[in-house]
Amino acid sequence: MTTNLSFSRDVSLQPYNTFGIAAQANYFLSVTDIDQLKALRDDPVLTAMPRLILGGGSNLVLSDQVDALVLKMDLLGKSIVGEDAEFVYVQAQAGENWHAFVQWTLALGLGGLENLSLIPGTVGAAPIQNIGAYGMEVQDALFQLEAFDFATGEMLVLDKAACQFAYRDSIFKHALKDRVAITSVQFALPKQWQPKLGYADVARYLQLQAISAPSPRAISDAIIAIRQAKLPDPQVIGNAGSFFKNPLVSAAQRDALLLNYPDLVSYPQASGEYKLAAGWLIERCGWKGKNLGRAGVYEKQALVLVNRGGASGAEVRALAQALQADVLAKFAVTLEIEPVFV
Repeated sequence: MTTNLSFSRDVSLQPYNTFGIAAQANYFLSVTDIDQLKALRDDPVLTAMPRLILGGGSNLVLSDQVDALVLKMDLLGKSIVGEDAEFVYVQAQAGENWHAFVQWTLALGLGGLENLSLIPGTVGAAPIQNIGAYGMEVQDALFQLEAFDFATGEMLVLDKAACQFAYRDSIFKHALKDRVAITSVQFALPKQWQPKLGYADVARYLQLQAISAPSPRAISDAIIAIRQAKLPDPQVIGNAGSFFKNPLVSAAQRDALLLNYPDLVSYPQASGEYKLAAGWLIERCGWKGKNLGRAGVYEKQALVLVNRGGASGAEVRALAQALQADVLAKFAVTLEIEPVFV
């Protein structure tokens, strides 16, 4: 290695993944400046190594030994960068905590991200997964992002279309996987804000609070309360949030399922398909609150897998595969895993 970058060797990644898995990294670098990425790319030994770009570690299931160069994206900073007749444009660096960034926009009186409150992770990781909740996805507000291209050593600017967003998907999982590191993200927040209240849980909570014309802050507070009631705090019990994507099925398959399961939870999509609630499917298979080894299914929300204490990545994988097998056997529906196994 010819670079002067200050790497650490054999670093525990347990503090850097919300599942709390005790994994070790061969090489670890906290990235606080884009120049570090450029220096890394210029080193032939380092650039040839497998890389793991790490944000908040909330969408990962790690193996015991991560044989890669782990780049922890710690770029910080956020600001208003412009406005026009329709939008105020805000930008955050990749290492900013996502929820804190959402709360910062609300403190400025800017709506548009409130439905994505309390989602764990960082701003830079949000577009990769196209994070979403309560009727909104990050693509709905994203304007453009910047990323460092390890193949060319150049900075890329990608608009929404270039990111090729889909449900929990983007170009960063495909053509640009392992090739770029997102360094900052810019969002367009509407001046003529309209609430997104399509989810019954949110509407019900606001009704109980006697809020008939909710502000962005009120919606954020509602979603925070709902998520805290349903989902475990990773500081208390290790987890990666929703573990499976809600599967899409044809109208015919959904109708066939309804004949046997009249209480089936499903949501119509613009495509004519239906999105099924993966948590409902898992619960109906009897897994809610059950364990397999040291990994388990959360007792309050079957869509969440948890670390009961000392679980390995292999144990989490075994539990996930058992759930997939049972749901397939009972409903003929394939569950797709959201987190990435490393």
